[in-house]
Amino acid sequence: MAQAWRCAGLRWSADGPVLAWDGGRRSALTWGKRVAFGVAEGGVRRCVGARGHACPVRAVVPGRSTGARCEECARLDRAHSVAADTIADDPQPYHVYLAWFGPGMTKVGITALERGSARLLEQGAVCFSWLGAGPLMAARRTEELLRAALRVPDRIPYGDKRAVRSALPASAGERAAEVEDLHARAVALPAWPESLTREPCQPVDHAGAFGLTDLQPAVGEVTELVAGGVVSGRLVAAAGPDLHLAADGDGGVVVVDTRLMTGWELVPAGGGSELTLPIREFGKEQAAVQDELF
Repeated sequence: MAQAWRCAGLRWSADGPVLAWDGGRRSALTWGKRVAFGVAEGGVRRCVGARGHACPVRAVVPGRSTGARCEECARLDRAHSVAADTIADDPQPYHVYLAWFGPGMTKVGITALERGSARLLEQGAVCFSWLGAGPLMAARRTEELLRAALRVPDRIPYGDKRAVRSALPASAGERAAEVEDLHARAVALPAWPESLTREPCQPVDHAGAFGLTDLQPAVGEVTELVAGGVVSGRLVAAAGPDLHLAADGDGGVVVVDTRLMTGWELVPAGGGSELTLPIREFGKEQAAVQDELF
């Protein structure tokens, strides 16, 4: 019987994306690499715990949950989360950033200064620029300022990000235009917090790092993993938590959100395996389990 592994999600290193596994093992991902694994027969998806602690009851969690946590562990995770706005006294400095995911999709966000651009890679930001740096509460006030004065959101749905990745402007300059315009308007706002230092607009482009150049449009996305199911395909791009896989045969490109992989026991898939998981075809409302994609 093949050894089973538990995936800890997609991570971004200086060399590109890697799949992390419980126990510290990592699998580097390169363009063209075949990604193939199966979900253990008869297995169930269990809560991944919170804040480095295992779930005390090893609760079963839904296949479509991107968090892979039971209600109690999710509550514990949120209770110590800057993103959930539950920490107000963190002494470390924070960056405020503007992130662009596609035409008309620019958001404002914050990340700890020491994390550098990791948060932007994790979110799948195609282009970004720092806006300012300072204490956590000043960064939070700047987020609120941009939302109120310029109507800049602090969240962009993942589905919207995925929908435009294969149809982005061709040049880095075009991709940076909205960030540059919004940056100029933001730093000119009169209510800017005094303790937040403005930073110059210096757009950073991730299209190359994500493999988005000449990306073939995706035909659908995996909606959940199921016991006995298989993922198989050639990696053509990765952005945020998403893998874009060219399915074996004539299946086209399918998006796999690696957050759906956590909590499952995964095993190697043999050669010739095909993708056999629930797929939501883009443009269709219902997902269907398919032995082949199309």
